Amino acid sequence: MQARELKIPGAFEFVPSVFPDERGLFVAPFQEEAFTAAVGHGLRVAQTNHSRSKRGVVRGVHYADVPPGQAKYVHCPRGRLLDVLVDIRVGSPTFGEWDAVELTEQAFNSVYVPEGVGHALMALEDDSVTSYLCTEGYNPKAERGLNPLGLGLPWPEGVTPVLSPKDAEAPTLAEAEAAGLLPSYADCTAWYDKLRH
Repeated sequence: MQARELKIPGAFEFVPSVFPDERGLFVAPFQEEAFTAAVGHGLRVAQTNHSRSKRGVVRGVHYADVPPGQAKYVHCPRGRLLDVLVDIRVGSPTFGEWDAVELTEQAFNSVYVPEGVGHALMALEDDSVTSYLCTEGYNPKAERGLNPLGLGLPWPEGVTPVLSPKDAEAPTLAEAEAAGLLPSYADCTAWYDKLRH
């Protein structure tokens, strides 16, 4: 398993080894030892999520109040996804910056989204499937979102974004910051330290 830290501190891409044979193949998309070595703590799994999307569907930008927030380990077992992470932690040295990783069923790669980092994805093919390991269960009172079209994110040309009404009506980054809806970098780093100890 190879791990690569993304431009946003604390976010990683994981790429496992794939073992094909005449029967098919075997792969382990999540490996605790490699994850802990890269991130500095284990991954508590409280809920697994599964979605299937048509080409162009955008889900996000989503995040949750910290603490405890909700970290995600995101994998694409079918199709192709453009997975985008946005640093929305007020006070972070990379606040407002984003990074993107294409997740595919051929690479079996995954992305770790730490608490306090915004997450969005776009399906690049019909019937693309997303599988998430989540550190916290769904908590509607703590769930938040940003409009994914107002952040200059790298959505591909020629693909019309399809949003839910909730995501389309979500505030911009500036509006959420002005309303005090964004997590602070200090709160997030304190939470990460707690997880490491």
